[in-house]
Amino acid sequence: MAGPTTALLLVIAAAALLLGTASGQSPGRRTPGGGGRPKATSTTPPADDDTTDECPEPNGYFADAYQCDKYYACTDGVIDERLCPDGMVFNDFSPQHEKCDLPFNIDCSQRPELQEPQPTLHCRRKNGYFQHEEQNVCDKFYYCVDGKFNMITCPDGLVYNEKTGICTWPDEAKKKGCTSEDVFKFTCPKVSMAEGQQHPRYADPDDCQFFYVCINGEVPRRNGCKMGQVFNDVTHNCDWPRNVPECKDWYKGILTDEQLAALENPKPRPKASDGVYKTRNGGRKRPAETSEEA
Repeated sequence: MAGPTTALLLVIAAAALLLGTASGQSPGRRTPGGGGRPKATSTTPPADDDTTDECPEPNGYFADAYQCDKYYACTDGVIDERLCPDGMVFNDFSPQHEKCDLPFNIDCSQRPELQEPQPTLHCRRKNGYFQHEEQNVCDKFYYCVDGKFNMITCPDGLVYNEKTGICTWPDEAKKKGCTSEDVFKFTCPKVSMAEGQQHPRYADPDDCQFFYVCINGEVPRRNGCKMGQVFNDVTHNCDWPRNVPECKDWYKGILTDEQLAALENPKPRPKASDGVYKTRNGGRKRPAETSEEA
């Protein structure tokens, strides 16, 4: 039979256990942060120790740990789950700003999950930049806003790069069916390593104004001379048509002889004189006279 001291200890222990249960704490478990409001408990353990329904800070915007287009808005400690528009992802550059951005600008490698896509005509998602559906169409892509598309064409010689969302050289885009050779129908001649390091130039066989630069002697990139000039395959530089016999009439019907002469020998710009100078908007103005007092 237990003595008086043992019985007293058992009563104290039982009272402590009841007090802990009434306060919402179970033995061996703490609420996050060591206190605060009691949280609802569940017999099912959380899927991940990092998962929480509490705000990291009382106010701000915070990215979801797993889904790139999901984030949380916290106001006075109250959390609200939100989604970016389909095709956009959350930019967590600052907890003070609520900003959804294009995926090209955000690293989603650590939280790769996304909401279910909502495709429309030419748009794989409602918002963003998307390549043309046809594999061999390299220079066209779609810009989609709220499910409505606008087709854009890259500048001559460039192709759409799905990794960056902009137009780049074919060798940078690395898209199947859109290599430099596929796009330009031009293959760089074989040269020595030393010659290749000079990035040799070759005339475009179909256009006197353009030429190809072979990067390291292997990858062609198409470049052009300015209006009025043609590529000289002897000097490997842009030149005037009169110096390139096979291209002397290239601009015939496009530029007159007088226009070509004016491009080759532009008139010097008149210099301002007598203290008169040109203003930003092209007008002329005389500086204000000033005087110094002794």
